[in-house]
Amino acid sequence: MNFDLFWLLKSLPAVVIGLTVHELAHALMAYFLGDMTAKNDGRLTLNPLKHIDPLGFILIVIAGFGWAKPVNFNPANLRNKHRDEILISLAGPFSNFLLAVLFLVIARGLFALPYFTQDPTGLTVINLLVAWSVINFGLFVFNLIPIPPLDGSHVYTTFLAKINPQLTQTIYKYGTVALLLIIIIQTNTKVQILPLSPLIKGLTNYFISLLQFR
Repeated sequence: MNFDLFWLLKSLPAVVIGLTVHELAHALMAYFLGDMTAKNDGRLTLNPLKHIDPLGFILIVIAGFGWAKPVNFNPANLRNKHRDEILISLAGPFSNFLLAVLFLVIARGLFALPYFTQDPTGLTVINLLVAWSVINFGLFVFNLIPIPPLDGSHVYTTFLAKINPQLTQTIYKYGTVALLLIIIIQTNTKVQILPLSPLIKGLTNYFISLLQFR
């Protein structure tokens, strides 16, 4: 647990923004594909209070991981059920990808201004934007893990549910437990079951290099 003020400043705003945009992206995609459920639930908003789950947020603060409120949708309203369910699921992670790139682009723009490279406060702002980018790349990579209930699992569970609903329920049940165990192990030990850090670092370095930003 880390209640350091800099840690809170560096991480918490990025997580709140990232989760809000993530859930909004799910809601928007469902809306564009013909389902009004998220709209009727008030989820087509950038108000984080509509998206942040209180318990999930508390766990983020004290344990470093948590969750937001899931966006509900009605598959019966979708034009192409299986394809659209996958699109709705993937909209969240890819919104974090775009947000991460946006933070780096803003940081690169500020880096070109003398004030932000010569003043300690300006450099702190740039470093925070880069840190927020890393966190959103992390949300992107983490949510694409194909383990239920993460978004990446919907790439195959939407089809599996039609073939074998009971097996799908079993995968969700034990997948959630397995994911929680993996998070606990990786958070509290040096054992890296899922190589997330190298992927996140690689993405960040690639875009920093692409933007010619050091």
